[in-house]
Amino acid sequence: MTDAALELQKAVFGALAANAALVSALGGRKLHDLAPVRTAYPYVTFGPASTHDWSTDTEEGDEHFFTINVWSNGKGRGEALQLMGLIETALAALPAAITPYVLVNLRRESREIRFDEDLAAYHGLMRFRAVTEPA
Repeated sequence: MTDAALELQKAVFGALAANAALVSALGGRKLHDLAPVRTAYPYVTFGPASTHDWSTDTEEGDEHFFTINVWSNGKGRGEALQLMGLIETALAALPAAITPYVLVNLRRESREIRFDEDLAAYHGLMRFRAVTEPA
């Protein structure tokens, strides 16, 4: 059996890559697990993730927490905030079937934006919670 966290990550990246408005705003499919050195801004990376057993006496399941990072060197927070909105829209369309799992729910827990002095770029952090069960 495959790992639910891996299948969820694949589904998240698939939904982001399929969103034409997001890809256009990024200037291409700049969606990375780990961004290559000197990747041009703006781009998106998958951040920290954790999975916890969510099983009951009668059903198996996993609870996932993951972070999506948005990187922008636009003037002000506008570009990063726009990208974060597009990411939320893309993930709202994520299908419930993530073979061989079912996505029971997915919600954004928080989002924050800060200026990274070392990179001279805005860093948006979006934290999500998802629950999966075997199909």
